[in-house]
Amino acid sequence: MWIADGWKDYEVIDTSRGEKLERWGNYLLVRPDPQVIWDTDRKHSGWHRPNAHYHRSSKGGGEWEFFDLPQQWSIKYKTLTFNLKPFSFKHTGLFPEQAANWDWFSTLIREAGRQVKVLNLFAYTGGATLAAASAGAHVTHVDASKGMVTWAKENANSSGLADAPIRWLVDDCVKFVEREIRRGNKYDAIIMDPPSYGRGPKGEIWKIEESIFPFLMLCRELLNDSPLFLLVNSYTTGLQPAVLSYMINTAIATMFDGQVEADEIGLPVTESGLILPCGASGRFTGR
Repeated sequence: MWIADGWKDYEVIDTSRGEKLERWGNYLLVRPDPQVIWDTDRKHSGWHRPNAHYHRSSKGGGEWEFFDLPQQWSIKYKTLTFNLKPFSFKHTGLFPEQAANWDWFSTLIREAGRQVKVLNLFAYTGGATLAAASAGAHVTHVDASKGMVTWAKENANSSGLADAPIRWLVDDCVKFVEREIRRGNKYDAIIMDPPSYGRGPKGEIWKIEESIFPFLMLCRELLNDSPLFLLVNSYTTGLQPAVLSYMINTAIATMFDGQVEADEIGLPVTESGLILPCGASGRFTGR
């Protein structure tokens, strides 16, 4: 498992009964987690005095209960600063487990010995974009949500990357890739964090199990002759590491010389010493 264990401003303190107790900077949140199927004693005082608690509804969705939490606050990861706020469906605007991938590709970018062009698709609030830019890459950041792109720009400003070579685009990722192919543009690396389910600008249905492989085949046309890396993230339980590995081997490694790895990503849990699984990632590293 690839573990995001480099955080100082974030930790999973404890897990129990379908929920996790987390520290985000100076604030404690209790949020649901479908992986937490065990029942343990909630000895840590934070369970009983959190700053906010997201309650999942049996009818789907849920709502926040706030006790003492600002509308927005920030945390740091190494040189990066992320602005957080609670919003729909339990999220805060950051997936801390992805730091395991940020560290991996940041090293590749720094050691590449050339200018690296990175395409970040389904780029959300820009964690991967900022990590790549901080390592020296030129990044094209694409997300269909204007609000998410605005949030990512705010994170870039807070991280001292306002003038970094980042191209910010509000666009449907599939349509954007199709246009880039027609334009003949190429990239050294591609990062993608596709949703499990979504709709395109004309009502097109995206279901990750059906859509991800054709999309990956499309994206490979944007890679240059010697790609540095490709990263695919999945939070869908059906896409296990072995599935990601087979998919990337089939779509990418048959075209380019390199190595494919896939594994779960996770976060250490302070109270138990165990690792909380948080999805899976597939990586292609070029030679």
